[in-house]
Amino acid sequence: MRKGRQHIYGPVISRRLGLSLGVDLVPHKTCDYDCAYCQLGKTSKWTRKIAPYVPPEDIIDELKVKLESGPRLDYVTMAGSGEPTLNSKLERIICAAKELSNLPVAVLTNGSLLGEPDVSRACLHADLVLPSLDAGDEETFLKVNRPCPGIRFSEVVAGMVGFRERYEGEIWLEVMLVEGINSSDQSIEKIRKLAEKMHPEEAQLNTVRRPPSEPSAKPVSEKRLQEIRLSLWPDAVIPGDRIIDASAVGSIDNRELLSVLRRRPCTRSQIADLFKTNEIVALKELSRLTDKNLVISEQVSGEVFYRALDVEKDDKS
Repeated sequence: MRKGRQHIYGPVISRRLGLSLGVDLVPHKTCDYDCAYCQLGKTSKWTRKIAPYVPPEDIIDELKVKLESGPRLDYVTMAGSGEPTLNSKLERIICAAKELSNLPVAVLTNGSLLGEPDVSRACLHADLVLPSLDAGDEETFLKVNRPCPGIRFSEVVAGMVGFRERYEGEIWLEVMLVEGINSSDQSIEKIRKLAEKMHPEEAQLNTVRRPPSEPSAKPVSEKRLQEIRLSLWPDAVIPGDRIIDASAVGSIDNRELLSVLRRRPCTRSQIADLFKTNEIVALKELSRLTDKNLVISEQVSGEVFYRALDVEKDDKS
């Protein structure tokens, strides 16, 4: 197996998927959107080109080693630090993941490419697809998702609806709400009408909870989230922190910790839960990595989140 950048990370404790083993299919921040709320910062490679960005052999080899180590998992998730459906080898990787274990495979996607034949065919193999629908019209789409030139909102929606008609697995539709952009009753009603065409098994309302790409992207209050759910979307779920037995995760490994923090900022309590330790130990490790300029802390809504600064550098000590 080639040494270098890790493509498999976690398990991470996901608000939606429990203990999820992440599979990173593209280089850091390679995406066809540049969402205002993105927790990983601005998109550095803004592209709609579907290509073999990461060799599938490297991913499959890493995945096999990780699964053989025996962590308890709920899902293997195609996600990571960019848009996974941009990888032209997605179908092969999903099929390999299903051959290597009996775990369900999820695809965490912005949904923009589900109308592309190769992407649609690949995602048909997944057990769960989690696309995003953050807008109900073109104007809002441009403000919140900031797509590559040439991506039209109507075509994205048509692709998602067409995929739903063929797909036999579950779809959990996520709506990420940003205060003042897509949080009004009018915006939610437009989203609801489009979502009905996709017949998702679950609709999830979420808001900015980690440091966003744009400081102006503010979270919707918990009260407003509940108002939206009760008045307009009573069956929607607001993902909450799950109670998870993380007994199989093990002790803190700094290489593994940095690998996680590159893909998702975490609080010290989340890190303690993930590595089955206490917050004092987690804070000690985070402080050491901060002193070495490998990790930075940021505050959002009264909580302190930690993220890795250098996307290519591992701490060997």
